[in-house]
Amino acid sequence: MSARCCQRPASRWRCSGEIAGWILPTATLALLPKCPACVVGYVALATGIGISLPTATYLRVMLVAVCVAAFAFLIAIRLRALIARRLSEQ
Repeated sequence: MSARCCQRPASRWRCSGEIAGWILPTATLALLPKCPACVVGYVALATGIGISLPTATYLRVMLVAVCVAAFAFLIAIRLRALIARRLSEQ
């Protein structure tokens, strides 16, 4: 009998959180505009605060970096679980 059989199934909240963890960075990258002027417009519409074009450029670069880091983190978690599962099956 493997240790995996004795574990409780994942809760609905945990599964929802995992799915949201993948959807949020994906949606951010998909909806992120390429031009800084559009970023300025989106920030102004969402918050009512105007920002400069250089600030919008840095904001866009940082959003891309955060999304890539989130993907790397999620991939690392999945790989760690996969490796642990494979080791427990042996």
